[in-house]
Amino acid sequence: MNLAQLNKLNVEDATHMFMQCCTATTWVNSMVKARPFAREEALVQQADKAWQGLAESDYLEAFEGHPKIGDVNSLRAKYANTKELAGNEQGLVKEADDTVLEQLAQGNTDYEAKFGFIFIVCATGKSAQQMSDLLQARLPNNRAQELINAAEEQRKIFQLRITKALS
Repeated sequence: MNLAQLNKLNVEDATHMFMQCCTATTWVNSMVKARPFAREEALVQQADKAWQGLAESDYLEAFEGHPKIGDVNSLRAKYANTKELAGNEQGLVKEADDTVLEQLAQGNTDYEAKFGFIFIVCATGKSAQQMSDLLQARLPNNRAQELINAAEEQRKIFQLRITKALS
């Protein structure tokens, strides 16, 4: 799809396209309403602008659209909603050995228990070990800082998915 095609989508199809990028309803609705975009740069800027200042519940809704890093069952279930643009984002996880996957699974459990939401990281190009190391580095944070960190990672993810949708 190119920018002109995106601009011409009906509301239902545009909603579907943006939902592939981020599952926060408020963000999606804002993006659909902001069309048409004169340039891709305007689309990218609007995506960031729409993301800034959302309520915590909006961020949590976006996080819910993600599978747990390294959890194959979670990947299958949650990527069903975003598979068109999210495919293979955690592709390097399949190369990890059992020890790393166990560390990642335990880290995910500890993270979710502490913060109340799953660990969000822009996984593209990262190995399971790298993601596990990032998770461990973020685990000591307080919830407010971690909400900021997770929201920034979500922003990176939807920007990558927007780029992928337009290529």
